[in-house]
Amino acid sequence: MDQVLGGEAGNVTETLPQWARRIAEQELADTLSRRWLHSQGVTRQAEQLAAVAGPDDGLLVAAAVLHDVGYAPRLALTGFHPLDGARFLRDEHGADTRLVRLVANHSLALLEAEERGLREALEWEFPMLADQVLVDALIFCDMTTTPDGKPTRSRDRVAEILARYGADTLVGRFIQRAQPEIAAAVARTEERIAAAGQPR
Repeated sequence: MDQVLGGEAGNVTETLPQWARRIAEQELADTLSRRWLHSQGVTRQAEQLAAVAGPDDGLLVAAAVLHDVGYAPRLALTGFHPLDGARFLRDEHGADTRLVRLVANHSLALLEAEERGLREALEWEFPMLADQVLVDALIFCDMTTTPDGKPTRSRDRVAEILARYGADTLVGRFIQRAQPEIAAAVARTEERIAAAGQPR
C-alpha cells in the first residue's frame, strides 16, 4: 500500500512513489540525464514486482527511483552515491527510515563501501534492512536495467559495469566481489515472481 504524504502547504497529497519520483527528477533529470534514464528503467522493473513486494510495493518503487540520487552533483559529498543519497534523503527530507536504508544499501553497497573505507560509516548510520525480499527485489531491479534504462540480464549488466570501469578499478573490484551475491538475489527474486504467478 502506498503511503500518502502531505504536499506543499498541506493542500496536495502524493503517494510515496510520486514524491520519490519528483525528488529524483529534480536532482537528476537536468544534470545527469543518462542516470535519470537508468533510474526510470529501474522504477519500471520495480512496478512489475507488486505481487512480490506485497504491501511494500510503493516502498520498493520509491527506493528504485531514488537509488542513484546520490550521484547528483550537489549531493556528491563523499563520492559514494549510496551514502550521499541516503544522507540527503534523511537530512533534507526526513524520508522514511526503511526507504533511506534501502537506498543506502542498494545492490551490495556494503562491499563497495568496504573498498572505499566507508563500510563502518554506512553500517552505523544506515543498518541493512532485515527484509530480504525487498533487498533482493531492489538488487534485481537495478541489476537487470542498463545505463539507458532498458531491461537486461544481470550477468550482462555486471559485464557492462566491468567494461565501463575496468577490472582493476575500485568499482571493478567491487562488482566482481558482488557478482555471486547479485546472481543469488536475482535468482531468489525470479523464484518469487514465479511463485506469485506474475509474468515477466
